[in-house]
Amino acid sequence: MTETEEYWRKKLSPEQYRVLREKGTERPFTGEHLDSYGKGKFACAACGNQLFASDTKFDSGTGWPSFDQALPGAVAYHDDSSHGMVRTEVTCAKCGSHLGHVFDDGPTGTGKRYCINSVCLNLDKD
Repeated sequence: MTETEEYWRKKLSPEQYRVLREKGTERPFTGEHLDSYGKGKFACAACGNQLFASDTKFDSGTGWPSFDQALPGAVAYHDDSSHGMVRTEVTCAKCGSHLGHVFDDGPTGTGKRYCINSVCLNLDKD
């Protein structure tokens, strides 16, 4: 997708724009999907691209929704050395919006912990 920032400003709430388009972070333990365990697919709040299956979600205790894997081809990965640390940023593969970060300390067989901002997600229920 090659939408303008003007388009995103009109489409998204101010908080969604700050996180999705300006690479912000929502406050921990405040997001709508932190304790959401409905069945379905979590989709990008900006473009609707399905990102994570609900059965890959787990409680990491970090204050953000966590998943142990993304749907195939749904996300892109970028080196992020901001804030004095080295991390892997996760963005939507369709629209390029910032979602969060992935870490190699997950408790499941994948060893991954996708730490994703709630404001970036919509749950498409089964």
